[in-house]
Parts: sequence; structure tokens; C-alpha cells
Amino acid sequence: MPFTKILIAVDDSGESMKAARCGFELAHCLKAVIGVLFVIDKDKEVVSADLGITPNESKNTLREEAERTLDQYIKMYDGIEQVFRFTPEGDPEKEILNIASEWKAELIVMGTHGRSKLDRMMTRSVAEYVIRHAEIPVMVTPTNMK
Repeated sequence: MPFTKILIAVDDSGESMKAARCGFELAHCLKAVIGVLFVIDKDKEVVSADLGITPNESKNTLREEAERTLDQYIKMYDGIEQVFRFTPEGDPEKEILNIASEWKAELIVMGTHGRSKLDRMMTRSVAEYVIRHAEIPVMVTPTNMK
């Protein structure tokens, strides 16, 4: 199956940068269209009346971070003719699958944080959820990749 639409799911981690590099290189080799996705995780919103941080300010800060991160990734891989940008709000694992479906992606590329078994039991693993629930192939880059 030739992949003509590749969705690269990123965040602001080093693992994500490695995944983005692989995704962009693969898309370049296959002459595929690229979509880059940064989910604005509502669980990361910080609201504090004591500090004067309102829900809107927190949401705007997270959106700015997402846009800045996407800008950095896209600049690193200059020469790509067209890149679609997605910054939905919600649960990362569900939004990755939603955008992949809506955009009709043929492959999802993402990194993993390499958590231990105990960490995975205590916190959610976005990569594991996407792998288990995706209806298209998922390429996950390892944490020890150079």
C-alpha cells in the first residue's frame, strides 16, 4: 500500500522530534502529503485565581505553544511543498484518531515516551492507545533512536 497522506503526531518532547524527523523523511521519499498534529491537552490547562490565570489565558498559552512547536517542526524540514496543520483541543489519543479519520490519513507516525511498565499502569500511554484503536497503520519511533 503506497502511503500518500501521512499524519505526524507531535508534542514538545525530544521523542516527538525524532518521530517528526522520521515522518518527514518517509513522506519525502514517498512524495506523500504531510499533516502535522499537536493536540492541545485540556488536562494541562492551569487555572489559578491566586496567580490571576484564567481559563482563557491558560488555553491561549497552550495554543501558542502548539503553534510555536508546529512552526519549529515545519521549519526544520523546509522544502516540503505542503504541510497541513492540526491543533485540536481534547484528549491526545482520541484527537489523533479523529484527525486521522477526518483527514483520511493512511499512516500515523508518532513517538513514545518509553515509560516503564509501572509508569504505563499509572499514566495513560497515548501511543499504546493509538496503536490499539487505529484503523490504519501506526509507525512508532523508539525512545533510544538516534
